Amino acid sequence: MNVFTHPRVARDEAKRRTRLDGDGSVQVMLDPTVTIETAKVFAVYGKGGIGKSTTSSNLSVAFSKLGKRVLQIGCDPKHDSTFTLTKSLIPTVIDILEKVDFHTEELRADDFVFDGYNGVMCVEAGGPPAGTGCGGYVVGQTVKLLKEHHLLEDTDVVIFDVLGDVVCGGFAAPLQHADRALIVTANDFDSIFAMNRIVAAILAKSRNYNVRLGGVIANRSAATDEIDRFNDTIGLRTLAHFPDLDVIRRSRLKKSTLFEMESTPELEAVKTEYLRLAAGLWAGTEPLTAQPMKDRQIFDFLGFN
Repeated sequence: MNVFTHPRVARDEAKRRTRLDGDGSVQVMLDPTVTIETAKVFAVYGKGGIGKSTTSSNLSVAFSKLGKRVLQIGCDPKHDSTFTLTKSLIPTVIDILEKVDFHTEELRADDFVFDGYNGVMCVEAGGPPAGTGCGGYVVGQTVKLLKEHHLLEDTDVVIFDVLGDVVCGGFAAPLQHADRALIVTANDFDSIFAMNRIVAAILAKSRNYNVRLGGVIANRSAATDEIDRFNDTIGLRTLAHFPDLDVIRRSRLKKSTLFEMESTPELEAVKTEYLRLAAGLWAGTEPLTAQPMKDRQIFDFLGFN
């Protein structure tokens, strides 16, 4: 019998063709029944070190200032997404589950959900030990645990703060739950190069889930000319712009959100921009259908000749 017509090969090929989560996807298969139905969900991506956690935390506070019930979920093994909100490195969901041998019925909500500034609820999903496991499993377990404790039913906004520019299936898992994906970028080669690849990952997920590109948050940049040129070329738009201010650096050192820092005219302008961004996201943004470039194309596109 020809190997290509062997029943087992044919069966495997049929499975491959009916795969639910993207062509050629190699990742943890998440439970499709575990969803977030009532809240507006945003997933924040961007190059490592670009300020996603600062952006996510201050955006969470801005939503809370608008009277929304907010839950921020840090999706990074470093579990440092929420420390400006809680003033501490809170334990991760995985750490807590390990302590009870993964018997979730032994946990209470306050074992893994911590109060942050202005009522923002904070969760750190954590991650598998370095070099082992899959981040998708961690995200899936976190959302499942939140649902079991009915915490998502009393939430208006959920913000996933996702590590670096990793586009593997595991850390793309928040896109299964998100309504809009937001990309934080600076006005430089590396940030925009990473953004282009993140756009491709989001579009891949949008074939199977409801997530859509929401737009770009320009961060740590005085100018936005390269961001604007890239956006115009592939079909993105900038939702907010935060300059590179020393008060933002100092807020991290003080373990505080910008809304807790001593008022200055420049700080008030940044806070106003966060409130404007939150109000716009709550009102709803049109989905974007950007077309990312190939790596060689964007390499040639960016910078000076």
